[in-house]
Amino acid sequence: MFDSQLARFKIKKFKKEIEPQEILLDSLAQKKEQELGGSEKKLEFPLPQKILRAFWFVFLILIFILFGRAFQLQILEGKTFQSLSERNKFIIRSIQAERGVIYDKNLKQLVFNKSSFNLICDDKIVLEDLSHETLILYKTNPLLLEKDWGPNCQIESEIKREYLKGPVFAHLIGYQQKTGEKTGLEKYYDEILRARLGELQIKRDAHGNLLSKETISMPEPGKSLVLWLDSELQKKLGESLEKSIKRVGARGGAAVALDPQTGGVLALVSYPSFNNNLFSQGISAEEWEALKQDPQNPLFNRAISGIGYPTGSVIKPLIGLAALEEGIIDGDTKIYSPLRICIQNPWYPEKEDCFADWRYHGTSDIKRAIAESVNTFFYQIGGGYKNIKGLGATKIKEWLEIFGWGSKTGIDLPNEGQGILPNLENNWRLGNTYHFSIGQGPLSITPLQVAFAFVAIANGGKLYQPQLVKEIIDNEKNIIKKNKPVVLREITLNPENLEIIRQGMRQSVTTPGIASHLLYSLPVEAAAKTGTAQTGREKVYHHWVTVFAPYDDPQIVLTIVIEYVKGLRAATLPVAKEVLEWYFGNKRR
Repeated sequence: MFDSQLARFKIKKFKKEIEPQEILLDSLAQKKEQELGGSEKKLEFPLPQKILRAFWFVFLILIFILFGRAFQLQILEGKTFQSLSERNKFIIRSIQAERGVIYDKNLKQLVFNKSSFNLICDDKIVLEDLSHETLILYKTNPLLLEKDWGPNCQIESEIKREYLKGPVFAHLIGYQQKTGEKTGLEKYYDEILRARLGELQIKRDAHGNLLSKETISMPEPGKSLVLWLDSELQKKLGESLEKSIKRVGARGGAAVALDPQTGGVLALVSYPSFNNNLFSQGISAEEWEALKQDPQNPLFNRAISGIGYPTGSVIKPLIGLAALEEGIIDGDTKIYSPLRICIQNPWYPEKEDCFADWRYHGTSDIKRAIAESVNTFFYQIGGGYKNIKGLGATKIKEWLEIFGWGSKTGIDLPNEGQGILPNLENNWRLGNTYHFSIGQGPLSITPLQVAFAFVAIANGGKLYQPQLVKEIIDNEKNIIKKNKPVVLREITLNPENLEIIRQGMRQSVTTPGIASHLLYSLPVEAAAKTGTAQTGREKVYHHWVTVFAPYDDPQIVLTIVIEYVKGLRAATLPVAKEVLEWYFGNKRR
């Protein structure tokens, strides 16, 4: 009945019936519109098609960018971000192991591993080489460490090299810098000395808190070296050389002592030296600049490096041996040796070139010529004169090469120089051969090469390779490897000829003169040859001496050079006397 009554109020419009509630709602909407000030003309405003299309276009672009970025992060760079995530979770840290150390022949330790402590925060170095007070403070009070530096900080140890009496062994042992640069034995034997680091995996949570530690691989300490070196001899030789260099006002010098029965290096000194601890423990910019600017070049190893020096009369035993072996002379040959020898100038026939001796000697045999260093005798057997044929420059050079001059000895140290022998093709003349015969002219030999050659004179003809390292041992001093003596060449010599040369060197000690005055009183019999080589500066010379002793059973060959000495004075001989007197006297008691 109620429905039939409502039906009377239905209005038909556009063939569609309007419900009464719609009329009510519409009237209410119009009233609300009037209150809000709205128009009653239209109920909605449709958007233009252009705006709708732009909206959808922008929407599609944003969706495309979103999916593209997701594809890049998850597919293209997924592994990278996964790796970074793992790094945040796991940290791989090296476990230190000690580098091998170095001992002298008597197992006196020359190189040590010194612990240093650094403050590490978030795996970066914040403070290096903490003082003892700071280390104790933070080690005993972890809360203070966290308060001062944060929760992800800890103290870790680092191993630095410490060298015994740094300057004494610096050129021989070298150094290892914090940056990894090495010199000397530290460089040559790096593979043996080097420790193999272990690995420790540290796990942290997202907040950096430590969860666990796990050892992935164990560290392995490096092997150690035992040298042929006599550290006490090294120290004594260095002190004596320095004293003599300062006494004569020279610039520098070097000395090498070899065992003639093995080739082992008993001592090797270069002066001036430097403190290798500066490099291993952190050298300042000022200290480094001072070393580089030092005119005496303390970093340069004068004993083995560079081109060397002209030898002067130290060459004469080798020239005499070559003349004996080539049949130019024999042990009984006597040659008149005037104060000077003059020859015709090849370019100006009316002129003569004269080559003088340091004093008049008269008739001489080879022994006396070596003992008294008779220049005019060696001019004649070297270059020839009148009825003396002479070796000639080519033969002289060949024999010097047989004794190892002009090439590296193969010593187990980096940066060895090979020296220089003259080029005989550049307008070479007889006068050049005369100079060559007494160790002058375009030749320069390292102190090591001189000692190397006289090892063969001392032992009967064996050229041993100079070696510093005698044994390789583990950290419990068990021998892993022994370095046996290496004969590089056994020179075929007539034993009688070799003994003549040895007697000539012995005679230089027993004949009245400077050498005999200084070396004759040694506790053992010695044989020697001195030399003074011109330098290109007026009355300035390189002073040499080479000695082997004892004469009948040689145990040491000692070669010393002091460079740029003003005048003809005793420079190297006092060093040889003091060192050998100590070596065979006080040291042996």
